[in-house]
Amino acid sequence: MGTIERQSVGATLYYYYRKSIAVILFLVLWEIAPQIGLVDRTFIPTLSEIFSMMWKLLYEGKLLIHIVVSLRRAALGFFIAILIALPLGFMLGGWFKRFEEYLNPLLTVLSKINPFSMFPIFILFFGIGELTKVVIILWVCVWPILFGTINGVRSIDPVLVKAALAMGTSKLSLFWKVVLPGASPSIFAGIKQGAGSSFFMLIAAEMIGSTAGLGFIVLNAQINFQIPRLFVAVVIIAILGLLINYLIETVEKKALSWKEETVMK
Repeated sequence: MGTIERQSVGATLYYYYRKSIAVILFLVLWEIAPQIGLVDRTFIPTLSEIFSMMWKLLYEGKLLIHIVVSLRRAALGFFIAILIALPLGFMLGGWFKRFEEYLNPLLTVLSKINPFSMFPIFILFFGIGELTKVVIILWVCVWPILFGTINGVRSIDPVLVKAALAMGTSKLSLFWKVVLPGASPSIFAGIKQGAGSSFFMLIAAEMIGSTAGLGFIVLNAQINFQIPRLFVAVVIIAILGLLINYLIETVEKKALSWKEETVMK
């Protein structure tokens, strides 16, 4: 390994060290604090106790079932939100701008409604089954994706659009080559926010008449005072949220790789 390669590896390791040092210190403190009595072990168990309980639930096969159920609900609501928000956002931001000006106050009001206050309405219309949980997640996901798409389309330089049309570009080619690439950064920002919102609401949604899911584990563990089990669900939710955010960022980097190539040129 050459000197330049060693310097590159060293710089990479140092970068990840700086990024993770605070997390490492927090986890070490979490493990030590209950053991030395700094916090009450009854309410905040050590990390080793939490991971021991996690392994037990995984070994019994129970935890994986709850994870799959939660991911299915979150993914269903999230992807339906994308299917609704993206086309609507492109239409309101591009083809029907005047209509969007009239509709924007209503959309803004609806997006500001506290989703928790919508629970009774959703239960009234859809009952307490799976549909209600998916609709709740859909509700919180659709707004950031919709507004992200609208803002992305409206932020495109009109000179680029006029230049493309002047060169005889068809509307379909204009969409794929100008509108979609130009709006993508704002769209992905909305998608990431929507994905985060889906896991935020997942816990609350699964506390409504559920018999499975990570939210159900949280509620059931709280009622039965099974604190390590409760923390297992919280840790799993955090890990899944980070993984999904990383996945979206990876897709975003590949989708927007043309921007980096343009900057390099």
